[in-house]
Amino acid sequence: MLAQWIVLLMILCFKSIQTISKDDLLVVSVATNETDGYQRFVRSLNIYGYKYEIYGLGQVWKGGDMKNGAGGGHKINILRENLVRYKNDKTKIILFSDSYDVIFTQPPEFLLDKFRSFDSARIIFGAEDYCWPDKNLQYDYPLVESNEKRFLNSGGFIGYASDIYEMITSKETIDDKEDDQLFYTKIFLDEYTRTKWSIVLDKRADIFMNLNGATDEVELPLINDEVYVHNSWTDSVPIVIHGNGPAKKSLNYLSNYVARVWSPTRGCLQCKENVIDLTKIDNEQWPMVYIAIFIEYPTPFLREYYEKIFNLTYPKNRLGIFIHNQVEYHKNLTEKYMTQFKENGYKFVKYFNYDDDITEGEARQQAITECQEDQCDYLFVIDSIAHLDNPETLVKLISLNRTIVSPMLIRTGKTWSNFWGDYTDEGFYKRSPDYVDIINYNKTGLFNVPYITHCYLINGTFLKRFIPEYIHANADSDVKFCQSIRDAGYFMYLHNEYDYGHLIDPDSFNTSLIIPELYEIFNNLKDWKARYIHPDYYKTLEPNATLQQPCPDVFWFPMVTHEFTYDLVKVMEVFNRWSGSGHNDARLAGGYENVPTDDVHMTQVDFNEHWLYILKEFIQPMQQKVYTGYYNDPPKAALNFVVRYMPEYQYKLRPHHDASTYTINLALNDVEKDYEGGGCRFLRYNCSIASTVRGWALMHPGRLTHLHEGLPVLKGKRYIMVSFIDP
Repeated sequence: MLAQWIVLLMILCFKSIQTISKDDLLVVSVATNETDGYQRFVRSLNIYGYKYEIYGLGQVWKGGDMKNGAGGGHKINILRENLVRYKNDKTKIILFSDSYDVIFTQPPEFLLDKFRSFDSARIIFGAEDYCWPDKNLQYDYPLVESNEKRFLNSGGFIGYASDIYEMITSKETIDDKEDDQLFYTKIFLDEYTRTKWSIVLDKRADIFMNLNGATDEVELPLINDEVYVHNSWTDSVPIVIHGNGPAKKSLNYLSNYVARVWSPTRGCLQCKENVIDLTKIDNEQWPMVYIAIFIEYPTPFLREYYEKIFNLTYPKNRLGIFIHNQVEYHKNLTEKYMTQFKENGYKFVKYFNYDDDITEGEARQQAITECQEDQCDYLFVIDSIAHLDNPETLVKLISLNRTIVSPMLIRTGKTWSNFWGDYTDEGFYKRSPDYVDIINYNKTGLFNVPYITHCYLINGTFLKRFIPEYIHANADSDVKFCQSIRDAGYFMYLHNEYDYGHLIDPDSFNTSLIIPELYEIFNNLKDWKARYIHPDYYKTLEPNATLQQPCPDVFWFPMVTHEFTYDLVKVMEVFNRWSGSGHNDARLAGGYENVPTDDVHMTQVDFNEHWLYILKEFIQPMQQKVYTGYYNDPPKAALNFVVRYMPEYQYKLRPHHDASTYTINLALNDVEKDYEGGGCRFLRYNCSIASTVRGWALMHPGRLTHLHEGLPVLKGKRYIMVSFIDP
């Protein structure tokens, strides 16, 4: 033994100090599958100009289940086979690194400077805070300072090629399922072998940063518009970032910013890499996409949802439609659009209805199977609450060339979205530090996230080698899907460089109402306005716009769509409790109406609060534009009602003043088409407005100056909506 120590001492003393160049450095790794993590690893090497060799691609992994226990001897055996060519090279520096959960974040020159700083070390291993896989060995490790890492991690090491080869072949045989970290740990803890190869640990994370147990130490400062990793505990700038053990989700978070994937001034850098340009491909050769539509609960504005899918910019003959509808209420509308899809040249339309006895999870799994069997190029999942306002959505997602990518969709005015930035150890939602910045578009790009839902594109080549899972007894199908993707080592990306659309809020959608969408103004204002507010309304609010004034101080402007008028009239007619135009009216506080009409109050159909909101949001801005100097916020209106005129009942209204500061009179149907006659005459000015326009509102003062009467309806039925504002 003494002779061995003497020989070893002589070797160490006579080793010359080497001048190291970038060309002397070779990064090596072992990977059997080209997963998303592998692609990320290789990208980081290429970005910084490392020379590298990957061993084991295409081989069957024999190293055991390392996610759930010890293993990895197969890794060492693959290294032995491939590093034999460097066994006598005393100048080449080999850096071994795991691949699936590693990112390089600095260039080779920076790394080699760090390597030189370790003085006489010949092999340097990464270090961590946990002794694994044999906790009992922790007592054999040398003590370290409080801000240093004590225990060896075998996910990364660097040293001279000849020493590394000698080290990995020091044991005659290694079983493929033997644990690689335990193998290296025993070598380090043996004082003789540790001294023989001058092995040290990177205790201060100068080169290797192992994230497990150390994520709180990580900072992401910025220098020269580039994000880098800083360890605040050891005050170091590590280069090789390893998401060992349960820290893989932390590495995925870091990967959204480091290794030149994102810049605060230039945005998403990786979004421009390896893109697919469909404009260079003939339309008939575009990828075949299966659109999977899932209607799992009553959903408002489903008609618009279907229209947006129909209007996607993509050749119809390169699209197939798969529909799962669990809601009887949506049956007729869904079947209408099925016919439309078929008539417009879609490759196929497959439909599972609510009575087909197939669960959501089974339907989603079936969509995967259909895509696999037909060898589709992409599966595009769109749940009923995902509104794709951008018709280019599908083209843009395909161009990103990712395994799974989701367009960011948000509930308008809320922080609720279709992704999670993080999750708890129990698998529940957790907000990531960048979540708010992402949903507010303060940070835009392509983000590796742990959970996506409602809308995402899956690459068909991925489905040829892996089957995502949706079915689980105790978990929602989307949660199970994302878990199966994460567990397999694949990534889900969120993209927000464009405004793709938004999410509908279905939580309070009441299908027992006569026209449920009419009542959705509070939950889905964006969609409510798109359906019900006149497309020219906002033009009239522009500073230079002049409102029509058919009579003195009477203003006329477009307010609501024809659909709003149809729906409101239908609600009133189905309700069908018209007052009968009598003076005695139990609906009023005093029980008496001086100038009665045949009407239904908004309170009777539970629409009064909605109408008051309409007055505040859409009427008040117009009032302030035309009646300057008057302001009352919010506008008050105790009487809001729909009036019905017809010759055989009440056909006109005697001259009167309104009990209001100003009045709104909204036309709900068409003169000369639905009725003849009618209109309003202002007596003081001898000015009549007979040709009212459906969806347009008259606004006029209520008291003193504008005595008015309802002109006779000669034929048909005339409907108007009236509000006495600020009585």
